[in-house]
Amino acid sequence: MPRAITLPGAVDATAFRLLNEWQRGFPCELQPFARIGESVGLDETEVIAAYRRLIGEGVVSRVGAVFAPRRLGASALAALAAPPAQLETVAARVSREAAINHNYQREHHYNLWFVVTAASEQHLHEVVEGIERDTGCAVIVLPLEEEYHIDLGFDLGAEGQRRAACHSAGSAPPAAARTLSDIERRLATVLQAGLPLAPRPYAVLAEQAGIAEHMAIELIEGWLADGLVRRLGVVVRHHELGLGANAMCVWDIPDEQVSELGRRLAREPAVTLCYRRRRVLPGWSYNLFCMIHGHARDEVLAARDDIAARLGLDAAPHDVLFSCRRFKQTGARYLPEKEAAHV
Repeated sequence: MPRAITLPGAVDATAFRLLNEWQRGFPCELQPFARIGESVGLDETEVIAAYRRLIGEGVVSRVGAVFAPRRLGASALAALAAPPAQLETVAARVSREAAINHNYQREHHYNLWFVVTAASEQHLHEVVEGIERDTGCAVIVLPLEEEYHIDLGFDLGAEGQRRAACHSAGSAPPAAARTLSDIERRLATVLQAGLPLAPRPYAVLAEQAGIAEHMAIELIEGWLADGLVRRLGVVVRHHELGLGANAMCVWDIPDEQVSELGRRLAREPAVTLCYRRRRVLPGWSYNLFCMIHGHARDEVLAARDDIAARLGLDAAPHDVLFSCRRFKQTGARYLPEKEAAHV
């Protein structure tokens, strides 16, 4: 079980509740910040000001929607092996792409790992081809094949009960991409940047998308119900919250065993993400992935080794890729913002 997170000194008890209790289940109503204020003992203006401060301090990335992988456009984890002397230059070129939302250096021959999100598979491949052309580095692309536990937020408390209760006990291949209507595309385009920090944020989104406020709320509620939006709420930055170490732990599991082991791995409270991805042979043979975050490297390794021993995972080839540097971390941009420009 992970220990409680040591929060920055500026995060008092009320700010803690704003962070921890509203990563999921953000109110879909006319004045959501007023409703949150009722629960934590603040007025609407104070809640909005607190979220603005937390974003300004880097503790919160945004308040908004986390879209399900591959339901809206295309996405994939990708990696390349940059010459060490050119790593920063290559990373800057990768980060320049609007389609890249995470870009990290990790301890491995493949030393730069990034997530590509795009409006289509064709656009995704064009982004990858452009990176290869400009950097001279071959990119391996690892699409999601089965998800076990993905992006339900971080529990910031000591017991981990809230987060553990949200773990997926099953597994499923990624659902097919959703075809959006013109109205839906316009709303999704403005929503992907986050909810405006305003008394009536859905009204602001609706105006930007050229639709009525009640329609914006109904559409977002529908997206939550059918899984297009994985969660709606506060998106925190783990490093700024004291989780200074994180490792991507990978195994090469026989195909007939990976689903069962993935489901078991996803139930572990220390595991923050867990999924199956495509192998890219001969350079990358691993198909089962999980992320473990912690305060320090030793803590992450201890949690990883304990899980691997109990589940018998290390009978298979495996590796641990610690994150070294974060070059970019933003919300995913599946739809180009210019699509909303005519509104």
